[in-house]
Amino acid sequence: MEESHVRRPCLDDPLVRATLRLTLAPGLGPVRIARLLALFGDPGRACRASPAELARVKGIGPKLAAKAAQALAASDGALDDELRAIDRAGAHVLLPGLPGYPELLAQLPDAPPLLIVRGELRPEDDDRYPLAVVGSRRCTQYGLEQAARFAGLLAGAGITIVSGGARGIDTAAHRAALLGHGAGRTIAVLGCGLARCYPPENKDLFERIAGEGRGAVVSELPMQTPPNAENFPARNRIISGLSLGVLVVEAGAGSGALITARQAAEDHGREVMVVPGRVDSPASAGSHELLRGGGAALVTEPGHVLETLQAPARNLFDGRHAALAADPSRDPVAELLEPAATSPLAPADDDLHARILRALETPRTPDELADGLGVAMPDLRGALTMLELLGRIRRAGARYTAA
Repeated sequence: MEESHVRRPCLDDPLVRATLRLTLAPGLGPVRIARLLALFGDPGRACRASPAELARVKGIGPKLAAKAAQALAASDGALDDELRAIDRAGAHVLLPGLPGYPELLAQLPDAPPLLIVRGELRPEDDDRYPLAVVGSRRCTQYGLEQAARFAGLLAGAGITIVSGGARGIDTAAHRAALLGHGAGRTIAVLGCGLARCYPPENKDLFERIAGEGRGAVVSELPMQTPPNAENFPARNRIISGLSLGVLVVEAGAGSGALITARQAAEDHGREVMVVPGRVDSPASAGSHELLRGGGAALVTEPGHVLETLQAPARNLFDGRHAALAADPSRDPVAELLEPAATSPLAPADDDLHARILRALETPRTPDELADGLGVAMPDLRGALTMLELLGRIRRAGARYTAA
Protein backbone atom coordinates (compact mmCIF):
# COMPACT_ATOMS: atom_id res chain seq x y z
CA MET A 1 0.00 0.00 0.00
CA GLU A 2 1.21 3.53 -0.74
CA GLU A 3 2.49 5.64 2.13
CA SER A 4 0.20 8.52 3.01
CA HIS A 5 1.57 12.00 2.36
CA VAL A 6 -0.74 13.36 5.10
CA ARG A 7 0.75 13.57 8.57
CA ARG A 8 -1.84 12.11 10.92
CA PRO A 9 -1.90 11.78 14.72
CA CYS A 10 -0.53 8.53 16.14
CA LEU A 11 -2.43 6.35 18.59
CA ASP A 12 -0.37 7.74 21.49
CA ASP A 13 -1.51 11.28 20.74
CA PRO A 14 -3.35 12.67 23.83
CA LEU A 15 -6.10 14.12 21.60
CA VAL A 16 -6.72 10.72 20.02
CA ARG A 17 -6.76 8.93 23.37
CA ALA A 18 -9.10 11.46 25.00
CA THR A 19 -11.49 11.48 22.03
CA LEU A 20 -11.58 7.68 22.03
CA ARG A 21 -12.50 7.79 25.72
CA LEU A 22 -15.46 10.04 24.91
CA THR A 23 -16.69 7.77 22.12
CA LEU A 24 -16.44 4.72 24.38
CA ALA A 25 -18.58 6.33 27.09
CA PRO A 26 -22.22 5.15 26.94
CA GLY A 27 -24.80 7.73 25.90
CA LEU A 28 -22.38 10.26 24.41
CA GLY A 29 -23.09 10.40 20.69
CA PRO A 30 -21.51 12.76 18.16
CA VAL A 31 -23.81 15.71 18.91
CA ARG A 32 -23.25 15.57 22.67
CA ILE A 33 -19.50 15.09 22.20
CA ALA A 34 -19.43 18.13 19.89
CA ARG A 35 -21.18 20.16 22.60
CA LEU A 36 -18.72 18.90 25.21
CA LEU A 37 -15.79 19.95 23.05
CA ALA A 38 -17.37 23.35 22.41
CA LEU A 39 -17.83 23.89 26.16
CA PHE A 40 -14.53 22.53 27.44
CA GLY A 41 -12.39 23.29 24.37
CA ASP A 42 -10.38 20.09 24.70
CA PRO A 43 -11.32 16.38 24.86
CA GLY A 44 -8.95 15.84 27.78
CA ARG A 45 -10.75 18.47 29.87
CA ALA A 46 -14.10 16.96 28.90
CA CYS A 47 -12.91 13.54 30.09
CA ARG A 48 -11.92 15.00 33.47
CA ALA A 49 -15.15 16.96 33.97
CA SER A 50 -17.26 16.34 37.04
CA PRO A 51 -20.86 15.09 36.78
CA ALA A 52 -22.07 18.61 37.61
CA GLU A 53 -19.96 20.09 34.79
CA LEU A 54 -21.12 17.45 32.31
CA ALA A 55 -24.75 18.11 33.25
CA ARG A 56 -24.35 21.72 32.03
CA VAL A 57 -24.21 20.45 28.45
CA LYS A 58 -27.48 20.55 26.53
CA GLY A 59 -28.91 17.05 26.21
CA ILE A 60 -26.94 15.63 29.15
CA GLY A 61 -29.05 15.54 32.29
CA PRO A 62 -27.83 14.64 35.79
CA LYS A 63 -28.50 10.92 35.32
CA LEU A 64 -26.51 10.60 32.07
CA ALA A 65 -23.81 12.93 33.43
CA ALA A 66 -23.23 10.69 36.43
CA LYS A 67 -23.13 7.57 34.26
CA ALA A 68 -20.75 9.15 31.72
CA ALA A 69 -18.41 10.54 34.39
CA GLN A 70 -18.18 7.14 36.02
CA ALA A 71 -17.48 5.44 32.67
CA LEU A 72 -14.81 8.01 31.73
CA ALA A 73 -13.04 7.64 35.07
CA ALA A 74 -12.93 3.86 34.66
CA SER A 75 -12.10 3.77 30.94
CA ASP A 76 -8.39 2.87 31.07
CA GLY A 77 -9.00 -0.80 30.34
CA ALA A 78 -11.53 -0.17 27.57
CA LEU A 79 -9.22 2.43 26.00
CA ASP A 80 -6.25 0.05 26.00
CA ASP A 81 -8.38 -2.69 24.40
CA GLU A 82 -9.58 -0.26 21.74
CA LEU A 83 -6.08 0.96 20.94
CA ARG A 84 -4.81 -2.61 20.61
CA ALA A 85 -7.70 -3.49 18.29
CA ILE A 86 -7.01 -0.45 16.10
CA ASP A 87 -3.32 -1.33 15.94
CA ARG A 88 -4.00 -5.00 15.09
CA ALA A 89 -6.26 -3.94 12.24
CA GLY A 90 -3.59 -1.65 10.80
CA ALA A 91 -6.02 1.24 11.19
CA HIS A 92 -5.54 4.85 12.21
CA VAL A 93 -7.70 7.61 13.71
CA LEU A 94 -8.70 10.92 12.12
CA LEU A 95 -10.02 13.87 14.12
CA PRO A 96 -11.96 16.92 12.87
CA GLY A 97 -9.74 19.91 12.23
CA LEU A 98 -6.62 17.81 11.75
CA PRO A 99 -5.05 16.76 8.42
CA GLY A 100 -6.84 13.97 6.60
CA TYR A 101 -10.32 14.48 8.08
CA PRO A 102 -12.62 15.26 5.11
CA GLU A 103 -13.75 18.89 4.95
CA LEU A 104 -17.16 17.93 3.54
CA LEU A 105 -17.86 15.67 6.51
CA ALA A 106 -16.57 18.19 9.05
CA GLN A 107 -19.28 20.64 7.91
CA LEU A 108 -22.03 18.46 9.41
CA PRO A 109 -23.42 19.55 12.80
CA ASP A 110 -23.26 15.89 13.87
CA ALA A 111 -19.93 15.12 12.24
CA PRO A 112 -18.22 12.08 13.77
CA PRO A 113 -15.85 13.16 16.57
CA LEU A 114 -13.41 10.68 15.08
CA LEU A 115 -13.09 8.26 12.18
CA ILE A 116 -11.30 4.93 12.44
CA VAL A 117 -9.80 4.22 9.03
CA ARG A 118 -8.24 1.26 7.27
CA GLY A 119 -6.56 2.32 4.05
CA GLU A 120 -6.32 5.99 3.13
CA LEU A 121 -8.70 8.93 2.82
CA ARG A 122 -7.24 11.58 0.52
CA PRO A 123 -9.75 14.46 0.63
CA GLU A 124 -7.27 17.04 -0.68
CA ASP A 125 -6.10 14.90 -3.58
CA ASP A 126 -7.50 11.66 -5.04
CA ASP A 127 -10.79 11.90 -3.09
CA ARG A 128 -11.59 15.55 -3.86
CA TYR A 129 -14.76 14.63 -5.76
CA PRO A 130 -16.73 11.91 -3.93
CA LEU A 131 -20.11 10.55 -4.99
CA ALA A 132 -22.32 8.32 -2.85
CA VAL A 133 -23.93 5.41 -4.70
CA VAL A 134 -26.70 3.81 -2.67
CA GLY A 135 -29.56 1.39 -3.19
CA SER A 136 -31.30 -1.68 -1.88
CA ARG A 137 -29.71 -4.85 -0.57
CA ARG A 138 -32.53 -6.79 -2.23
CA CYS A 139 -31.96 -5.55 -5.76
CA THR A 140 -32.56 -6.93 -9.22
CA GLN A 141 -30.03 -7.78 -11.89
CA TYR A 142 -30.91 -4.48 -13.56
CA GLY A 143 -29.96 -2.61 -10.40
CA LEU A 144 -26.64 -4.43 -10.13
CA GLU A 145 -25.85 -3.68 -13.76
CA GLN A 146 -26.65 0.02 -13.43
CA ALA A 147 -24.71 0.39 -10.18
CA ALA A 148 -21.68 -1.19 -11.83
CA ARG A 149 -22.09 0.86 -15.00
CA PHE A 150 -22.30 4.21 -13.27
CA ALA A 151 -19.72 3.50 -10.56
CA GLY A 152 -17.17 2.00 -12.95
CA LEU A 153 -17.28 4.82 -15.49
CA LEU A 154 -17.40 7.59 -12.90
CA ALA A 155 -14.50 6.08 -10.94
CA GLY A 156 -12.52 6.05 -14.16
CA ALA A 157 -13.29 9.75 -14.56
CA GLY A 158 -11.76 10.59 -11.18
CA ILE A 159 -14.86 10.37 -8.98
CA THR A 160 -14.42 8.52 -5.67
CA ILE A 161 -17.32 6.13 -5.08
CA VAL A 162 -18.69 6.17 -1.51
CA SER A 163 -21.11 3.52 -0.28
CA GLY A 164 -22.02 1.43 2.74
CA GLY A 165 -20.33 -1.89 2.04
CA ALA A 166 -23.67 -3.73 2.20
CA ARG A 167 -24.98 -6.48 -0.03
CA GLY A 168 -26.59 -5.54 -3.33
CA ILE A 169 -26.11 -2.10 -4.83
CA ASP A 170 -23.35 -1.06 -2.39
CA THR A 171 -21.18 -4.07 -3.18
CA ALA A 172 -21.71 -3.70 -6.93
CA ALA A 173 -20.64 -0.04 -6.76
CA HIS A 174 -17.51 -0.75 -4.69
CA ARG A 175 -16.42 -3.61 -6.96
CA ALA A 176 -17.01 -1.64 -10.15
CA ALA A 177 -14.96 1.29 -8.82
CA LEU A 178 -12.01 -1.03 -8.25
CA LEU A 179 -12.38 -2.43 -11.75
CA GLY A 180 -12.90 1.00 -13.29
CA HIS A 181 -10.78 2.52 -16.02
CA GLY A 182 -7.56 3.72 -14.34
CA ALA A 183 -6.93 3.79 -10.59
CA GLY A 184 -10.53 4.12 -9.42
CA ARG A 185 -11.08 4.71 -5.71
CA THR A 186 -13.87 3.81 -3.32
CA ILE A 187 -14.77 4.38 0.36
CA ALA A 188 -16.82 1.86 2.35
CA VAL A 189 -18.57 3.28 5.44
CA LEU A 190 -19.49 0.47 7.80
CA GLY A 191 -22.32 0.26 10.33
CA CYS A 192 -20.14 -1.78 12.68
CA GLY A 193 -16.65 -1.61 14.14
CA LEU A 194 -13.72 -2.37 11.87
CA ALA A 195 -12.84 -5.48 13.89
CA ARG A 196 -16.14 -6.93 12.59
CA CYS A 197 -16.80 -7.75 8.95
CA TYR A 198 -20.37 -7.24 7.78
CA PRO A 199 -21.48 -8.70 5.54
CA PRO A 200 -18.93 -11.50 6.05
CA GLU A 201 -18.74 -12.33 2.34
CA ASN A 202 -17.24 -8.88 1.69
CA LYS A 203 -14.08 -9.56 3.68
CA ASP A 204 -11.95 -9.87 0.53
CA LEU A 205 -13.52 -6.73 -0.94
CA PHE A 206 -12.71 -4.69 2.18
CA GLU A 207 -9.17 -6.07 2.19
CA ARG A 208 -8.71 -4.96 -1.43
CA ILE A 209 -10.02 -1.47 -0.73
CA ALA A 210 -7.85 -0.98 2.34
CA GLY A 211 -4.78 -2.88 1.23
CA GLU A 212 -4.24 -1.84 -2.38
CA GLY A 213 -4.16 1.94 -1.98
CA ARG A 214 -7.55 2.20 -3.70
CA GLY A 215 -9.55 3.87 -0.94
CA ALA A 216 -10.61 3.28 2.65
CA VAL A 217 -12.89 1.30 4.94
CA VAL A 218 -14.12 3.60 7.72
CA SER A 219 -16.31 3.65 10.80
CA GLU A 220 -17.07 6.02 13.65
CA LEU A 221 -17.89 3.10 15.95
CA PRO A 222 -15.62 1.34 18.47
CA MET A 223 -13.77 -1.55 16.89
CA GLN A 224 -15.82 -4.40 18.35
CA THR A 225 -19.27 -2.85 17.74
CA PRO A 226 -21.58 -5.44 16.11
CA PRO A 227 -23.70 -4.57 13.05
CA ASN A 228 -26.87 -3.74 14.98
CA ALA A 229 -29.79 -2.27 13.06
CA GLU A 230 -29.71 1.00 15.02
CA ASN A 231 -26.19 1.75 13.73
CA PHE A 232 -27.14 2.08 10.08
CA PRO A 233 -29.19 5.31 10.00
CA ALA A 234 -26.26 7.11 11.66
CA ARG A 235 -23.88 5.43 9.21
CA ASN A 236 -25.96 6.81 6.33
CA ARG A 237 -25.30 10.41 7.38
CA ILE A 238 -21.56 9.77 6.99
CA ILE A 239 -22.06 8.38 3.48
CA SER A 240 -23.97 11.54 2.53
CA GLY A 241 -21.65 13.85 4.45
CA LEU A 242 -18.54 12.54 2.72
CA SER A 243 -20.03 13.17 -0.72
CA LEU A 244 -20.81 16.01 -3.09
CA GLY A 245 -23.95 14.20 -4.18
CA VAL A 246 -25.91 10.97 -3.79
CA LEU A 247 -26.87 8.66 -6.65
CA VAL A 248 -29.77 6.32 -5.86
CA VAL A 249 -29.81 3.11 -7.88
CA GLU A 250 -32.90 0.98 -7.32
CA ALA A 251 -34.39 1.67 -3.91
CA GLY A 252 -37.63 0.05 -2.85
CA ALA A 253 -40.22 1.68 -0.62
CA GLY A 254 -38.79 1.97 2.87
CA SER A 255 -35.23 1.33 1.73
CA GLY A 256 -32.42 2.75 3.87
CA ALA A 257 -31.13 4.40 0.70
CA LEU A 258 -34.12 6.75 0.87
CA ILE A 259 -33.02 7.87 4.34
CA THR A 260 -29.60 8.69 2.91
CA ALA A 261 -31.13 10.57 -0.03
CA ARG A 262 -33.52 12.64 2.09
CA GLN A 263 -30.80 13.42 4.61
CA ALA A 264 -28.50 14.45 1.78
CA ALA A 265 -31.04 16.86 0.29
CA GLU A 266 -32.77 18.21 3.40
CA ASP A 267 -29.99 18.25 6.01
CA HIS A 268 -26.74 18.39 4.07
CA GLY A 269 -27.60 20.43 0.98
CA ARG A 270 -26.27 17.74 -1.36
CA GLU A 271 -27.34 16.93 -4.89
CA VAL A 272 -29.58 13.85 -5.18
CA MET A 273 -29.82 11.89 -8.43
CA VAL A 274 -31.89 8.83 -9.30
CA VAL A 275 -31.46 6.15 -11.95
CA PRO A 276 -35.01 5.22 -13.03
CA GLY A 277 -36.14 1.60 -13.02
CA ARG A 278 -39.04 -0.31 -14.47
CA VAL A 279 -42.25 1.55 -13.70
CA ASP A 280 -43.90 -1.64 -12.39
CA SER A 281 -40.91 -2.84 -10.36
CA PRO A 282 -41.30 -2.76 -6.55
CA ALA A 283 -37.51 -2.62 -6.36
CA SER A 284 -37.63 0.92 -7.79
CA ALA A 285 -40.75 2.20 -6.01
CA GLY A 286 -38.75 4.35 -3.61
CA SER A 287 -36.54 5.70 -6.39
CA HIS A 288 -39.57 6.78 -8.38
CA GLU A 289 -41.11 8.40 -5.32
CA LEU A 290 -37.99 10.56 -4.99
CA LEU A 291 -38.41 11.64 -8.60
CA ARG A 292 -42.14 12.35 -8.19
CA GLY A 293 -41.35 14.52 -5.15
CA GLY A 294 -39.28 16.82 -7.35
CA GLY A 295 -36.20 16.89 -5.14
CA ALA A 296 -34.05 14.58 -7.21
CA ALA A 297 -32.58 14.74 -10.70
CA LEU A 298 -33.28 11.93 -13.15
CA VAL A 299 -30.06 10.57 -14.65
CA THR A 300 -29.68 7.93 -17.34
CA GLU A 301 -26.01 8.38 -18.24
CA PRO A 302 -22.84 8.89 -16.16
CA GLY A 303 -22.37 12.20 -17.97
CA HIS A 304 -25.60 13.46 -16.38
CA VAL A 305 -24.03 12.86 -12.95
CA LEU A 306 -20.95 14.88 -13.88
CA GLU A 307 -23.14 17.74 -15.09
CA THR A 308 -25.13 17.71 -11.84
CA LEU A 309 -21.97 17.72 -9.73
CA GLN A 310 -20.38 20.66 -11.55
CA ALA A 311 -21.76 23.38 -9.27
CA PRO A 312 -20.94 21.71 -5.92
CA ALA A 313 -17.51 20.74 -7.24
CA ARG A 314 -16.76 24.35 -8.21
CA ASN A 315 -17.98 25.54 -4.83
CA LEU A 316 -15.76 23.04 -3.03
CA PHE A 317 -12.75 23.94 -5.15
CA ASP A 318 -13.34 27.67 -4.56
CA GLY A 319 -13.98 27.26 -0.81
CA ARG A 320 -17.70 28.13 -0.95
CA HIS A 321 -19.23 24.72 -0.29
CA ALA A 322 -19.65 25.02 3.48
CA ALA A 323 -21.59 28.29 3.33
CA LEU A 324 -23.86 27.14 0.52
CA ALA A 325 -24.54 23.68 1.93
CA ALA A 326 -25.76 25.29 5.15
CA ASP A 327 -28.87 26.49 3.29
CA PRO A 328 -30.07 23.82 0.83
CA SER A 329 -32.80 26.13 -0.54
CA ARG A 330 -30.27 28.47 -2.13
CA ASP A 331 -29.34 28.08 -5.78
CA PRO A 332 -25.54 28.32 -5.87
CA VAL A 333 -25.43 28.48 -9.66
CA ALA A 334 -27.85 31.39 -9.91
CA GLU A 335 -26.36 33.31 -6.98
CA LEU A 336 -22.65 32.90 -7.34
CA LEU A 337 -21.48 31.12 -10.43
CA GLU A 338 -20.82 31.95 -14.01
CA PRO A 339 -21.43 29.13 -16.51
CA ALA A 340 -18.30 27.00 -16.85
CA ALA A 341 -16.91 26.37 -20.30
CA THR A 342 -15.26 23.15 -19.14
CA SER A 343 -15.84 20.66 -16.35
CA PRO A 344 -14.65 21.81 -12.91
CA LEU A 345 -14.37 18.28 -11.62
CA ALA A 346 -10.65 18.18 -12.28
CA PRO A 347 -9.38 21.77 -12.26
CA ALA A 348 -5.78 20.65 -12.37
CA ASP A 349 -6.50 18.88 -15.68
CA ASP A 350 -8.15 21.80 -17.48
CA ASP A 351 -4.99 22.43 -19.53
CA LEU A 352 -4.74 18.74 -20.47
CA HIS A 353 -8.40 18.72 -21.52
CA ALA A 354 -7.84 21.77 -23.73
CA ARG A 355 -4.75 20.19 -25.29
CA ILE A 356 -6.66 16.98 -26.02
CA LEU A 357 -9.54 18.89 -27.61
CA ARG A 358 -7.12 20.81 -29.85
CA ALA A 359 -5.34 17.59 -30.83
CA LEU A 360 -8.65 15.89 -31.66
CA GLU A 361 -9.49 18.32 -34.41
CA THR A 362 -7.99 15.38 -36.30
CA PRO A 363 -9.13 11.91 -35.15
CA ARG A 364 -6.38 10.11 -33.21
CA THR A 365 -5.86 6.88 -31.29
CA PRO A 366 -4.97 7.00 -27.57
CA ASP A 367 -1.40 5.96 -28.41
CA GLU A 368 -1.08 8.80 -30.92
CA LEU A 369 -2.41 11.26 -28.37
CA ALA A 370 -0.06 10.03 -25.63
CA ASP A 371 2.96 10.32 -27.93
CA GLY A 372 1.93 13.68 -29.35
CA LEU A 373 1.06 15.28 -26.03
CA GLY A 374 3.78 13.64 -23.95
CA VAL A 375 1.21 12.40 -21.43
CA ALA A 376 1.33 9.16 -19.41
CA MET A 377 -1.34 6.72 -20.56
CA PRO A 378 -3.16 6.45 -17.16
CA ASP A 379 -3.54 10.25 -17.01
CA LEU A 380 -4.66 10.35 -20.62
CA ARG A 381 -7.26 7.62 -20.14
CA GLY A 382 -8.80 9.43 -17.18
CA ALA A 383 -9.01 12.69 -19.13
CA LEU A 384 -10.49 10.94 -22.20
CA THR A 385 -13.14 9.24 -20.06
CA MET A 386 -14.08 12.55 -18.44
CA LEU A 387 -14.36 14.35 -21.80
CA GLU A 388 -16.34 11.51 -23.34
CA LEU A 389 -18.81 11.42 -20.44
CA LEU A 390 -19.27 15.18 -20.75
CA GLY A 391 -19.98 14.85 -24.46
CA ARG A 392 -16.90 16.86 -25.51
CA ILE A 393 -15.38 14.00 -27.53
CA ARG A 394 -16.62 10.76 -29.08
CA ARG A 395 -15.13 7.51 -30.28
CA ALA A 396 -14.87 6.75 -33.97
CA GLY A 397 -13.66 3.16 -34.18
CA ALA A 398 -10.23 2.98 -32.55
CA ARG A 399 -9.87 6.76 -32.63
CA TYR A 400 -11.28 9.67 -30.70
CA THR A 401 -12.54 12.86 -32.28
CA ALA A 402 -13.96 16.15 -31.03
CA ALA A 403 -17.76 16.00 -30.71
